[in-house]
Amino acid sequence: MKRILLLLIMLAAFLIHRASAQVVDSALTRYAVKDTQNVNIKLFNRDDLFQISLRFDITTYKRKRSDTTYLDAVLTYFTDEGDTINKNIRLKARGKIRRTSAICDFPPLSLNFRMKDTIGGEFIGINKLKVVPYCRIGYEDYVLREYLIYKLYNALTDYSFRVRLLRITFINTAKNSKPLNQFGFAIEPLKLLEKRTHTSESVSKYVTRKTIKPDILDRVSIFNYMIGNTDYSVPALHNVAILSKPFSENPEMGIAVPYDFDYAGLVNAEYAVPLEILPIENVRERLYMGLCRTDDLYKQALQEFLDKKEEFYRIINDFPYLHPRSKKDMINYLEGFYADFDKRNTIIYKLGADCKDY
Repeated sequence: MKRILLLLIMLAAFLIHRASAQVVDSALTRYAVKDTQNVNIKLFNRDDLFQISLRFDITTYKRKRSDTTYLDAVLTYFTDEGDTINKNIRLKARGKIRRTSAICDFPPLSLNFRMKDTIGGEFIGINKLKVVPYCRIGYEDYVLREYLIYKLYNALTDYSFRVRLLRITFINTAKNSKPLNQFGFAIEPLKLLEKRTHTSESVSKYVTRKTIKPDILDRVSIFNYMIGNTDYSVPALHNVAILSKPFSENPEMGIAVPYDFDYAGLVNAEYAVPLEILPIENVRERLYMGLCRTDDLYKQALQEFLDKKEEFYRIINDFPYLHPRSKKDMINYLEGFYADFDKRNTIIYKLGADCKDY
């Protein structure tokens, strides 16, 4: 009798434990589903506008402009199914000129996610994310133009940072003010670029123009010339990431990937000025900063730009969020580059006149 009673007690305990475990498992499953969103979307695999909101102490952010101190924030967005996803994140200011000078009222952002919050969904695999928001009210046109420059370089090569256009609602928790809606864009993290291109960031401290794969260096140099950008330097690693491909034919040669184009003539930002040491008076003047090549090598490098001309124009003209006047200005500026592809090879003459031998 005691044995039967003991068996009944053990059976009851087992059933209670199992039921309890199922409740806990169910709760964990619901939390996990909510946490991972169960959405088959990745941030940089789509080009459509992504709407998010950021709720944080904007007053402190704009006053301190700290690139070392994080502020707590809540990022909110909607899935395709209409579900609301809230992410508790941290953020800080980043950048140099746009952060430290009086040029921008609102400096660029660095978003920091908890890794458990990046399992699946839109932010899969992302720990830190660079966001280019509005610089100040009235400068949205510059943000959209810079975004398009990234898309133009994407059309040339996979060795480029992908971007995702954002519509950001900024909500200031420090005061009861009206939310602000502005365009911005997110930049693909370097780790995702490395994974996508099977590369790794170069650890070499001795980078020169001659340690970069020649065809890639020429592409970077001509592209920056085309868009009127002199705010970069390969040896100084300024606005250029250097990657290496371990199992390529020449693994010791680096792959340069440019970024940060707001000082380009194609953007034509009101605050953009060239360095005083450069022989140009404004950013709309083009200056070639690449290595000197033979005419045949210049022709070879320039051919892909000629081949991509119509695609470049289509990327700009098909972009729905930029004012037609701005589109026309961008196309006209690019026309100044393509006008030199003439019978006299004016473009080659101009590159040769500015190029560097070192």
